[in-house]
Formats: sequence, C-alpha cells, structure tokens
Amino acid sequence: MNDDIDRELPMRIGDTLRDAEETLAVAESCTGGLIGAAITTIPGASDYFDAGLTTYAYDAKRRHLGVSREALDEYGAVSEPVAREMAQGVRDVTDVTWGISATGVAGPTGGTEADPVGTVYIGISYAGPWGTNASEATVSRYEFDGDRATVRANTVERAFEDLLSAVDRVH
Repeated sequence: MNDDIDRELPMRIGDTLRDAEETLAVAESCTGGLIGAAITTIPGASDYFDAGLTTYAYDAKRRHLGVSREALDEYGAVSEPVAREMAQGVRDVTDVTWGISATGVAGPTGGTEADPVGTVYIGISYAGPWGTNASEATVSRYEFDGDRATVRANTVERAFEDLLSAVDRVH
C-alpha cells in the first residue's frame, strides 16, 4: 500500500459512514489489528468506529465473536464460513451497522494446497434496520502475492474496498 491509499480509503470510509450515521467494527486474524489501526489514523474516527478485535486463535474467535466450534472444526479458521461468522459476530457483539472480518494465511508458512500462502477471506456484514430483513453478510476469497507484510497490507486495502462497495450497494 502506498501512502495515498493508506489515508484515502479510510477517509472515504469515514466520510461515507459519518454521512449515513452508521458505525463499524472489525474482527481481524491475519492482519493483527492493521485494519482498525488504519481506520483510527483518521481524526474523528470515534464518530463511526466502535471496536477492533484481534481474534487470532480459534478460542478467541469462539469466545469473543461467537464463531461456532463446528465451522472452525469442519472448515478451519481460514475459510468462508468462519470469515462470515466473524463478520456477523463482530457486528452483533458490538451492535454496529457494519462488520469487517479478515482471516487468512499471511505466510511465510501455513499454506496448504487448497489455501496457499496469500489466501485471505474478507467478510462484510450489514445490520439492516429491524423488521426489514435487510441484514446480510458476504465473503470474498483472495490470493495475494508477496511476503507477509505485503499480504497483510493488501488485505487491509481490499477490506476497505469491499466495505465501500457494500455500503454503496446498500444505499
């Protein structure tokens, strides 16, 4: 990520959420808090940013986000079902409008044939107004090239782009 993107995307997110009077929380695994850190580089982030949870271990995902033992056991932490439950969990436990999750294999080890190093799942969840059945959660799978730092930086950038796309779609 270059310095322009470092501030441009979080600023756009801030402006968009503030204008919509909506809030955000993040649940991070492979990024270790980088998404929340990037959001809070922008002055006034407290207007829309509620919490960032770094749930690196299986038990942390279960304990803090309500990720099911079944999803972790059957699919593993780096999976679409777990990314979905992380995004929904952080949205619901913090009572915000939007939840972002990121789980992946940043490397340099830990990859498998199915999920090689650089594989990341990003979840975006939306809490629609009660009674509208508008709540939703989506997950996208990415494979990023590069070293650990590059994979993590690309994950942050992509999470912001995915959130902005979801907000545009909902509104």
